Amino acid sequence: MKRSIFFLCLAMLLPALSARAGKVVTDSLQSRILSAPVKFNVYLPDSFGKSDKQYPVVYLLHGLSDDYESWATKGNMQIVVDELIGTGEACEMVIVMPNAGGPDIHHTWNGYFNMPGWSYEDFFFQEFLPAVEAKYRIVGDKGHRAVMGLSMGGGGSTVYAQRHPDLFSSCYAMSAWLDNGRDEVWPLDSPKDCLYYVAKSVRDHSALDFVDKADDETLARLRTVAWFIDCGDDDFLLDLSVAFHQKMRDHGVKSELRVRNGVHNWEYWHLALRMSLPFATRNFLK
Repeated sequence: MKRSIFFLCLAMLLPALSARAGKVVTDSLQSRILSAPVKFNVYLPDSFGKSDKQYPVVYLLHGLSDDYESWATKGNMQIVVDELIGTGEACEMVIVMPNAGGPDIHHTWNGYFNMPGWSYEDFFFQEFLPAVEAKYRIVGDKGHRAVMGLSMGGGGSTVYAQRHPDLFSSCYAMSAWLDNGRDEVWPLDSPKDCLYYVAKSVRDHSALDFVDKADDETLARLRTVAWFIDCGDDDFLLDLSVAFHQKMRDHGVKSELRVRNGVHNWEYWHLALRMSLPFATRNFLK
């Protein structure tokens, strides 16, 4: 009897959720800075095509060897977002998934920072962010903008929020590659291919060093961002997340730290997404 009631309730709920389903669209931007077209995916909530409403935005960054499609194809993000919006745990939002790499990590540029031949941070803030926010009716201020990502994208999200705290209300770092000081991902005495340069850029843009070197004014700006660090207990990057959280505490910058059961994989990040979007929603300006 209880099972019958459960399936009856589920059958009644699913049509309501599917009726409010958003969609993921693929778009591209011709970059002058990168001298190439850059593809990206955008999640649009169900109401996007039905009104002139402006929306808060989440920039959702992928990891090393992945691309702009990975959150949709490997992370099943649309299912998660539709469910969270449908239940009210997350607000209606636009989610932007830019491209910053590809599977051939030795011969394809990966990474969110400027490096020789790949000025990605300049592209992101000077070209990408303004163009996307104008096109997709995004509010376009700190109070309605969040950044998050996994692994390389978790480190990119953290450093973007550190270097541009006036632009983001929150940052959620999943299994984040926050430094490469101990060759956590790739040795810096290796041949100088594309993977070498992205590993070096992570070292050069160390999120840990940034906190250590921050002056009082910089620390005050960091305190205007809501920070969340989420890493699995068996993840090879766990020590970086714990060290970063401790440094933030030592410098009086509040951050949340969650160490959950898991490793460096999509099962972990799929669940992290369920936590990160409500976190972003809570920290959007009401």
